[in-house]
Amino acid sequence: MNPFVIHSGVVAPLDRVNVDTDAIIPKQFLKRIERSGFGQFLFYEWRFTVDGAPIDTFLLNTPAYKESTVLLARNNFGCGSSREHAPWALLDYGFRCVIAPSFADIFYNNCFKNGILPIKLSEEQVDELFNRAQNKPNYQLTIDLQEQVVRDSEGLSYPFEVDSYRRYCLLNGLDDIGITLQYEDKIAAYEASR
Repeated sequence: MNPFVIHSGVVAPLDRVNVDTDAIIPKQFLKRIERSGFGQFLFYEWRFTVDGAPIDTFLLNTPAYKESTVLLARNNFGCGSSREHAPWALLDYGFRCVIAPSFADIFYNNCFKNGILPIKLSEEQVDELFNRAQNKPNYQLTIDLQEQVVRDSEGLSYPFEVDSYRRYCLLNGLDDIGITLQYEDKIAAYEASR
């Protein structure tokens, strides 16, 4: 997993509430067992027609947002089924951070385990970010996990909270397996003694 320390990127304002995991990555694309290759199917039913042609009006199909790496959303992002494929699709597409007032619990936890930083901000703060992102082409945010702050180039600065253990894991690029491997020598010594 790649460490997340400071990330700057273009913000994609997805102005919808209750975005569920089936909208993030539809069920028909859940046939892979590896974590890569899902980005092309992200928001598939919103991005493409039934025939597979791009829907020009969808946010991620417009030139201003094709290279976005920060997703801005509304309440209850990631609700629905507990599929881990949803953060896999977001990460594979290029998103490193999702900002919303609230997240579904399982999705929120899965983000941390896969290298995505989910940030909870107040509805008022999210409204202000939507206003800026929708009115300024290529609006960018810098997310500093070390300092736990979201900033833009115009002086906006919002602090955010992250559990210290999750913060440590993201800063160091550690998933559950990576954490275990930190104790590989002790595990090997224990196994040798058995």
